[in-house]
Amino acid sequence: MPTPCATPAPAASAAALHGRGPGIQVVVMGVSGCGKSAVAQRIALQLALPLIEGDDFHPASNIAKMQQGNALTDDDRAQWLRTLGTELTRHPDGAVLTCSALKTTYRSTLRAAAPRLRFVHLAITQAESLRRVGSRPSHFYPPSLVASQFEALQDPAGEYGVLSLAADAPLDELAQKAVAWLIAFKFNNA
Repeated sequence: MPTPCATPAPAASAAALHGRGPGIQVVVMGVSGCGKSAVAQRIALQLALPLIEGDDFHPASNIAKMQQGNALTDDDRAQWLRTLGTELTRHPDGAVLTCSALKTTYRSTLRAAAPRLRFVHLAITQAESLRRVGSRPSHFYPPSLVASQFEALQDPAGEYGVLSLAADAPLDELAQKAVAWLIAFKFNNA
């Protein structure tokens, strides 16, 4: 499990998002190994929001399929994405969700559940993703599937409400940039 942010943001960061209109809901997205869980945990801590770990909601059949080295299809992901959307609706005051959200249609499914949803895309090279995934042997997602994620990825750059960050930056820096953007985005679009 990732460790919490070493230097939490001032309480003003969390306070800036609470009590001024609807809560912020954000998906930390990207291919396997980009740092979704670690960055999302830091964002959630800094903003005092609940963390929804998307992988925890995969049905057992999806986990088994990936463990066997088979990439998930759109059909495999459909119910999982609807379940994640339902989880977002359970947190109207705000939440941080981890989800690969590789395709535009996947992001649209999540946005349908939470229309004010924002995305932080952690962009990474395929070589770095493969290195990182290979270094976590206890995870259900095998290195052999990394290429399939890059094949499926539809870059969200240019979509409304998306911040893209280079995932090779330090985790705390990524979280701080995301938090600053979320706060600015909320106040500029309230």
